[in-house]
Amino acid sequence: MAKNKFNKDWLQDHLNDPYVKMAQKDGYRARAAYKLKEIDDQDHLIKAGMTIVDLGSAPGSWSQYARNRLVEFGQKNAQIASGKPDGKIVAIDLLPMEAIADVTFLLGDFREESILLELERAIFQDLRQEKQKVDLVLSDMAPNLSGVAMADAARMGNLAELALEFSQLHLKDDGALLIKCFHGSGYSQIVESFKKVFRVVAPRKPAASRTRSAETFLLGRFLKK
Repeated sequence: MAKNKFNKDWLQDHLNDPYVKMAQKDGYRARAAYKLKEIDDQDHLIKAGMTIVDLGSAPGSWSQYARNRLVEFGQKNAQIASGKPDGKIVAIDLLPMEAIADVTFLLGDFREESILLELERAIFQDLRQEKQKVDLVLSDMAPNLSGVAMADAARMGNLAELALEFSQLHLKDDGALLIKCFHGSGYSQIVESFKKVFRVVAPRKPAASRTRSAETFLLGRFLKK
């Protein structure tokens, strides 16, 4: 009975959520698009000509938002065809994702060497400079939570480490990484890991992230050499 009440309460909150209604109106697949939008508005993450990688991209709202921003920059660039983005987005997930115009999507696990090589080819195939790297890595990845604090913290920490390792290999020196994480057990360790890799580390809690949720976002900028 309590579980049914919880499910009904969640559904009611979801249906009344202004960000859910905005997502439906604006054509985004999930309300998560507005979390990225708020952080981008604050930190100016997405800029013209960028190469962006979206880790754990499904259902695709972050890639949608990034693509829309790059299209806005393309409209200001006379050399970019109308409606085309000024930049490149490569997305990857273990789950299928419905196609998004101008976004290259790979289905697979980038921890596997063959998938990582495929991802790298997708990122770099059209770039003029062979050794050019990524400007921005986004990760809205989250584990399936068990409710066991230590186990969930370990899973979240593992995803953070994966995003960090990828960024260390592929980001430009002035690049940025934005990940989702959760306050609680293991959070301080993730922050410390970020501080070892980036010169600037900042937590972000956009208004679109529900207040009662432990969800937060961590931004790292400028790789340490």
